[in-house]
Amino acid sequence: MNILDGMTDYELVASYENGNDSAFDIILKRHQDYVYSYVLFLVHQRDTADDIFQETFTRAIIAIRNHHYQTTGKFSAWLIRIAHNLIIDHLRDTGNCNVVPTENFSQDILNSKRHSEGSHESTVMKEQDRETLRHLLDYLPEPQAEVVMLRFYEDMSFKEIADMTGVSINTALGRMRYALINLRKLIQQYNISLAV
Repeated sequence: MNILDGMTDYELVASYENGNDSAFDIILKRHQDYVYSYVLFLVHQRDTADDIFQETFTRAIIAIRNHHYQTTGKFSAWLIRIAHNLIIDHLRDTGNCNVVPTENFSQDILNSKRHSEGSHESTVMKEQDRETLRHLLDYLPEPQAEVVMLRFYEDMSFKEIADMTGVSINTALGRMRYALINLRKLIQQYNISLAV
């Protein structure tokens, strides 16, 4: 096993910042699938997603090499924030921005259930459930689907989601609430059975 493979994201960033190009290869390998999926999910066009994906990592490279990366928060959230800002810029440039009204809701959905590790079968079933839910997100309005992606697939807090998407925490919570209601309806409508 390569010694770089065992390093944390922060250690890899520091190593890359000090000139070790191989460290960035590991960073890219770790985060490319999620970042690309996130971008494609929001822009729906492969060519555009490819461009934004490449620009995301180009900006990350420049920021790290110029010592502008700060080790506060999760590295993956920083990458997603770069991608998100590029997506917003793209949507503005193409005149494709939608305005979403602010909704205010209580904070009773802040609690999320953390699953402990189980058997191999339960792990496989949970992964299948995640994939099924991921496909159901295509049926949700984009702001709702985005909150679900960031919360459950990137494990971001609602504060991080609100900061990244430029909305209030109450709006992020409201979008999650509606997303969960709509997902529940879809699960009932298509008679989907989940193991969770």
